[in-house]
Amino acid sequence: MCKKSSIFAAQNCENMNELRYDKDDLQEALRVLRNGGVIVYPTDTVWGIGCDATNAQAVAKIYALKQREDSKSMLVLLDNAAKLDYYVEVPEAAEMLLGAISDQPSDVSESKPMTIIYPNARHLAPNLIAEDGSIGIRITNEPFSQALCAQLKRPLVSTSANISGHPTARFFHEIEEAVLNGADYVCRFRRDDETPHEPSTIIKVESDNSFRIIRN
Repeated sequence: MCKKSSIFAAQNCENMNELRYDKDDLQEALRVLRNGGVIVYPTDTVWGIGCDATNAQAVAKIYALKQREDSKSMLVLLDNAAKLDYYVEVPEAAEMLLGAISDQPSDVSESKPMTIIYPNARHLAPNLIAEDGSIGIRITNEPFSQALCAQLKRPLVSTSANISGHPTARFFHEIEEAVLNGADYVCRFRRDDETPHEPSTIIKVESDNSFRIIRN
């Protein structure tokens, strides 16, 4: 749900929530995720490849599908900022960044989704966490990915739906056949959506509250 006072305020919030996903589509994606599978699905940014972020074998499947070294961590989605404390340390600087998002009007079209890299990750697949113990997490406001996280009751891996080093697929029709064929399920929601979406801003926050912008 999008509210002006919500911590989940995000770009195109109102437009995304006008779309309605098929419950059967959602349930099939959840069935695959719960059984350790990999899905291709729409997110609040670009199309993504996802799995249960607590399942190391499923995470390994994504690295193999993307032909990517498992030393490069992948970010995850959560549906609710209240769940962050269970998975990461949340420094005061990160709380301030999250608060800044919540203070933005819901109709601010210039805003971008924000991924924060938090220190001291825990309760996640070990092969998902960076060597320094950090993990990138974004609170998604897009209805389908939000529902997936909420009903899975676990974080959801979100990495761009492309082979590593290849161009990012901005729309469904740009996703490579190798990615679509390698997934256990390809979601139907928003396949025809041509609304422009960009990768999120990424900010890394340390335990001492220092931070740096990784991607603007």
